[in-house]
Amino acid sequence: MRHDHHGAETDGHPGGSPVARDFARTPLIVSWETTQACGLECDHCRAEAQPERDPDELTTGEARTVIDQVASFGHPAPVLVFSGGDPLERPDLFELLDYADERGLPTAVTPAPTGNLTRDVVERFAEAGVRRMALSLDGPDADSHDTFRGESGSYERIQRAAEWAREAGLSIQINTTVTATTVTGLPGIAEHVSRLGAAMWEVFFLVPTGRGADLDQLSPTEADEVLAWLYRHQREVPYRVITVEAPQYRRVAREIDGDVTVGSTRAGSGFVFVSHRGRVYPSGFLPESAGSVREQSLVELYRDAPLFERLRDPETFSGPCGDCEYRDLCGGSRSRAHAATGDPFGSDPLCPLVAE
Repeated sequence: MRHDHHGAETDGHPGGSPVARDFARTPLIVSWETTQACGLECDHCRAEAQPERDPDELTTGEARTVIDQVASFGHPAPVLVFSGGDPLERPDLFELLDYADERGLPTAVTPAPTGNLTRDVVERFAEAGVRRMALSLDGPDADSHDTFRGESGSYERIQRAAEWAREAGLSIQINTTVTATTVTGLPGIAEHVSRLGAAMWEVFFLVPTGRGADLDQLSPTEADEVLAWLYRHQREVPYRVITVEAPQYRRVAREIDGDVTVGSTRAGSGFVFVSHRGRVYPSGFLPESAGSVREQSLVELYRDAPLFERLRDPETFSGPCGDCEYRDLCGGSRSRAHAATGDPFGSDPLCPLVAE
């Protein structure tokens, strides 16, 4: 992912355009939590997923309206990610994927590795025009991954799903959550990313929210060491490495290689999250809502809501993040700042520059 110096970005995400986009106007990613229903009980779950669907989920008609709103952002269109919970718990999932494709939207899907994820389902994703399927891998072997995911057999399902995707011509990415427990497995997971033929490795740095609040985080120094390892690793592999909730990756890359750019998202600036009930958030890890798609257009909320406008203005950040020389380049995780201080405009404690 390449950045210019004015908040615009060109991207290598599925369906992305080489045209630079202004993040004050159009996000790179719209992540829609289609449902909280999921058959897994993962230790880190942001959504605190439940076995059953919420009766107040967006209806099929409301979901189609959201798709229309995403399309109205214009060109280049955001990538619409169908996330969860497990999106396969929604019986209208393929109807909605088809509709998004008809509206010209690039789509991605993040199915949970349960019995819902079959070869037929993966083939239907490809037929529906899905640009990429994300699979979560949080350990280099079945024991470590299945323990983290709380489900025996999850590791094997991911291996099979990746093979089915290869046969169907469907691009995949691997998502990994970094905690003090999973960090030692990163080199082994990286080998899997290569072997499975993934186009991208998306590395999430834990935000202590939902069930993830009970997990141990890295120290700031450890986080910087991991980010440096990830940056050096991505120079040697065919897939892209991006980070989530760790915009410090941009700073670390500059410290290693000078004027380089890497991919890392920040809440409310290029990224917007729509909950299963239609509430609009800067991130799924930042529980402050700007409004609801049931009452106001997603485009208006993203562009004009005071919460989003301020999140895109690092000059309004307080503490070390607000004074940092890397404020515009990095800005810190707004989600982690909120989790740690109750203030999304505070400082991100995962950064060693904050701890000094």
